[in-house]
Amino acid sequence: MFATKLFLAAVLLVCVSARHIQFEDVPYGEHEEYRYPVYDVDEDFEYQHPGHLASARVRREVQGQATVKLGNDGSVGLSSKIPFASNDKHALSAIGSTGLDGNLNLGSKGIGLAYDHANGHGAAVMHETVPGFGSKLTGAGHATLFQNENHKVGANAFVTKNMPTNYPGVPNFNTVGGGVDYMYKEKIGGSLGMASTPFLDRKDYSAMGNLNVFRSPTSSLDFNAGFKKFDMPRFNSGWEPNFGLSYTRFLPNF
Repeated sequence: MFATKLFLAAVLLVCVSARHIQFEDVPYGEHEEYRYPVYDVDEDFEYQHPGHLASARVRREVQGQATVKLGNDGSVGLSSKIPFASNDKHALSAIGSTGLDGNLNLGSKGIGLAYDHANGHGAAVMHETVPGFGSKLTGAGHATLFQNENHKVGANAFVTKNMPTNYPGVPNFNTVGGGVDYMYKEKIGGSLGMASTPFLDRKDYSAMGNLNVFRSPTSSLDFNAGFKKFDMPRFNSGWEPNFGLSYTRFLPNF
C-alpha cells in the first residue's frame, strides 16, 4: 500500500513539473461539529512559511517548486508554486495544492496567489474546495524576525473563512492562528503553532522539529516530527505523535 502511494505521488509530481488540507479523524461524539475539517497548524499552507526566504534563496524560489509530502496517517499531499512575475526583490506566484487521504481518496483542491519579498516577508491567499464539506478561503502571511549566517527566526499568521455547504443550517465560521519557527544553518530547527476556531470552541496546537536531510540546487528532502493536539469543551485528543517526509523539486526558470 505504501509503495502504491509513493508511486502515485511520483506521478503527480511529474505532472506538475511539465498544498493539501489534513482533516482530523476524531471519534464521533455527541456533536457533529467534531467532524468538521479544521485548519491543521503545521500541515497546511506550507508555502506561507517554507523556512522563510532569505535573500540568497530568492532566485531559487523564483524558479518555482513542486513538493510531495507523505504523512504518518498515510496521506499524500502535493503542492506547487509557479512564479509568473518577479525581479530581484519581489515575486508573484500561482500556487496550488491537492492530495490523497489515507484511503487513497482525493482530498481538497486549492488554487491561489503568493507574494514573496527578498527579505523573507510574504503573503498568500488560497481558495479550496473540500469534499463532503464545502470550501475555504484563507489569507496568510509570514515574516523573518531575525536572520544571520547561522540562525533564522520567523513568524506566520493566517485567517480562514470556512464555508460549509453540506451542513444545512451551519453558518460560515472562521479559524485564526499562527506560529513561530527557528532554523539553524537551514539544516535543523523547530516550530510552534496554534489555531483557534471559536464557532466550535476548539483550539489546535503543534510542536514540531524539522531536519533537512538533503539539499542540492535542484531538490530538497526534509523530515519533520513532533506532537499535535486539539482541545474542545467535551473532548480533547491529548498530545499525539505527528511526522512527515517531504521532497521538493525546484523547477527550471520559465
